[in-house]
Amino acid sequence: MSKTRKKKEIVADSLLLKAEDLYLFSRGEQERAYRFLGANHYQLHGVDGVLFAVWAPNASNVSVVGDFNHWQPDAHVMRRHPGFGVWELFIPGVVAGMHYKYQLVSEHGVIQPWKADPYARATQLRPDTASIVPDHTQYAWQDSAWLQQRAAREPHSEPMLVYEVQLGSWRRHWHDNSFLDYRELAHELIGYVKEMGFTHIQLMPISEYPFDGSWGYQPIGLFSPTRRFGTPDEFRYFVDYAHQQGIGIFLDWVPAHFPSDEHGLARFDGSHLYEHADPRQGYHPDWNTLIFNFGRAEVISYLLSNAIYWLDEFHLDGLRFDAVASMLYLNYSREEGEWLPNHYGGIENLEAIHLLREINERAYRNFPGISMIAEESTAWPGVTDFTSRGGLGFGFKWNLGWMNDTLRYMARDPIHRKYHHSDMSFGLLYAFSESFILALSHDEVVHGKRSLVEKMPGDDWQKFANLRAYLAFMWTHPGRKLLFMGGEFAQRGEWNHDQALEWQLLDWAPHRGVQQLVRDLNRTNVSLPALYRYDDDPECFEWIDADSGGHSVFVFVRREPLSNAASSPLLVAVCNMTPTLHSPYRIGVPEAGFYREAVNTDSADYSGSGVGNFGGVHTQKISSHGREYSIEIIVPPLATVLFVKENI
Repeated sequence: MSKTRKKKEIVADSLLLKAEDLYLFSRGEQERAYRFLGANHYQLHGVDGVLFAVWAPNASNVSVVGDFNHWQPDAHVMRRHPGFGVWELFIPGVVAGMHYKYQLVSEHGVIQPWKADPYARATQLRPDTASIVPDHTQYAWQDSAWLQQRAAREPHSEPMLVYEVQLGSWRRHWHDNSFLDYRELAHELIGYVKEMGFTHIQLMPISEYPFDGSWGYQPIGLFSPTRRFGTPDEFRYFVDYAHQQGIGIFLDWVPAHFPSDEHGLARFDGSHLYEHADPRQGYHPDWNTLIFNFGRAEVISYLLSNAIYWLDEFHLDGLRFDAVASMLYLNYSREEGEWLPNHYGGIENLEAIHLLREINERAYRNFPGISMIAEESTAWPGVTDFTSRGGLGFGFKWNLGWMNDTLRYMARDPIHRKYHHSDMSFGLLYAFSESFILALSHDEVVHGKRSLVEKMPGDDWQKFANLRAYLAFMWTHPGRKLLFMGGEFAQRGEWNHDQALEWQLLDWAPHRGVQQLVRDLNRTNVSLPALYRYDDDPECFEWIDADSGGHSVFVFVRREPLSNAASSPLLVAVCNMTPTLHSPYRIGVPEAGFYREAVNTDSADYSGSGVGNFGGVHTQKISSHGREYSIEIIVPPLATVLFVKENI
């Protein structure tokens, strides 16, 4: 009997996948399908190999092709599990690093393009597209202290200062413009983030994607960290090192849609398996992509398992869900007749709502202390409310309304700002309706929108002064903070994913000044609980003057709850959005005492003009703004000044 025949006998004893695993998978309740689907190391009758398994219910035949059989489709034909539509095959002698794909034959006998494994945990570097048998060894994590502390923390009560990063363009090797790898990024990026005072990094998508220009938002290998920067274990090292340095890692996650590349999920077994068959439900007109069938149980298990996978296998501290609005609304970006209503006749995607709630509930249950974040651009109610109360169950939501309003205001010539005063104050009408993150993301510095500093009007002095004033307004406004890389030192050009940031600009004082300001704002935020712990509590915010449109001045208070007032410092922010110097300028304050000037964006340290209040001012018993006490201050031009009342 030949060796080949003996191997087939080893495989053919019985089906190896567990019925209970497949049952949960078929019901949309499987959290860890990646542990038995895909390519998993296995030992059968003392023989080492790999157990391949793939969901393809409408295929008439499935084969594994790869390095181990010279890519011959007839060499390893898989066996079908009755009732579940899953095919499996144990192949002895297959080891980590070998390449493979699946050949599927449709129910009508049509051979499909060879497909990458939907559950592949490693993938070739583009333009190659084969899946890779993953490493067999277990990574030795060193972040147990971080995970224990995270589980004991409440994210809403902790500082959240997020630095958004695209790994391929933060820095590159100067000599050949090649990527830094995960290990290099661990030491260079995380060291920089820590020195700058950010608490978290948010990575733009790193699930394997074929086209660099998609920035990761059209992934094919949802379970595979992109090979552009190294191996999965090297990405684990990146996260591990971040945790050891006290930095959390969020990952941008794309559950809404997927590209139609022939080696991916599209018509996977010759049928519309992962996507809806009807283009009114299954095709996304904005991005020319396919929409997951959120009502299919096995697709739910796929996405649920993928969310759990990143949190479990890579110890990530949370996921930021991309394009949530496109999931929630059946008529998103569609005209009349281009969409199908739900069974109640409404526009809500009830199946997607169920999926989002399910993922959030299970993620929080399994990983205490994480943060699940929604990029949701509409006024959908209860995005960050508990699922038990009808909410979607997210921890945080990007405040895109605040971003649009305030950037529109800042782009105006200061002489016209008085007519648009409410653009800066309107966000406080709903600031406490959700748990918000104020996000100045990559989306705001591409496609002709210009960089942050180039959005600002005026000459260079005014551009930098505007940006400094705006960033300090943002950092003192209720809501957690997110800033896209380059914004912290006023990059001049739009972000370009094909090259590194313009680090050479730090040779010029105005750019160093913005960088120093962001560093100081982060440190100030972390040191003053009133600026982060009560972002969702309207009792802890108070307008002193929201109506000074003629001067384009905003004055407000951040404080801890009144019950803590005796021991907690009170903060007053004064924002002047014109080039006019106001001196003297009287504002009412809630309490008598000495108000220390903690941050002044016009400081010479930030390349400002150096106008200030000589360290601080004492209150006078002169009523102003409806308050018994007031302070008389100098308000620098195009500047935000933060005063902290000292408890003496």
